[in-house]
Amino acid sequence: MSVPVRDPEYLADVIVAWLKDKVSEAGALGGLVGLSGGVDSAVVAALSMRAFGSSGSLGVIMPCHSQPVDEEDARLVASSIGIPVIKVDLSSAFDVLIGSINGAGIALSHIGASNVKPRLRMATLYAIAQTRNLLVLGTGNRAELTFGYFTKHGDSGVDLLPLGRLIKHEVWALAEHLGIPARVVNKPPTAGLWEGQTDEGEMGVSYVDLDRHIMGLPVSLEARDRIDRAFERSRHKRMVPPVPEML
Repeated sequence: MSVPVRDPEYLADVIVAWLKDKVSEAGALGGLVGLSGGVDSAVVAALSMRAFGSSGSLGVIMPCHSQPVDEEDARLVASSIGIPVIKVDLSSAFDVLIGSINGAGIALSHIGASNVKPRLRMATLYAIAQTRNLLVLGTGNRAELTFGYFTKHGDSGVDLLPLGRLIKHEVWALAEHLGIPARVVNKPPTAGLWEGQTDEGEMGVSYVDLDRHIMGLPVSLEARDRIDRAFERSRHKRMVPPVPEML
């Protein structure tokens, strides 16, 4: 099944203009993006370069017991688009924090420990962004936001979401248009929380079905139900914390 996408150059122009407006409104100097080696962060980095150039863009590679190929791909992206890049290895910080929690008598679950990684990355990005007067540019797309496929107060902890209105197939189309290296565009999407993890494997639904359902196009009953359930379960992720409204 095919997935229709909007014109990539139109998308790029609109997002770049929007980024310039938002950064100007904030009195900031540009954008900061965590470079994971995946296509989403590559596209955001390329858009930041279009908007702010190398003087107002910075990529941060943050391995945390990550696969070496992810750093290789992140550096390939940085080299191809010309964005300045730094590396902050969070593996030791992760080990210390997990060890401290375990030492307090809390045996963390697999998913609980895994979600520490994006939360450490969020804290790292904000420490750098505040120091450099940059805004943190998130990499989440509309498909991930709809399904709830992100870590609360982790990779969702950002200032701006440039790809938030783009389905995954539009991100891929935009990546090709922006000249992102093919090996990054074509690699299986993954959050990189553990070895062998893939987005589609963990969600249990393909990006074809997810994008088509978002656009109101036919998908299987099984895919539709899985997506709708995920949307409802993850509703809290897309809202500010509730307060006692009776007070």
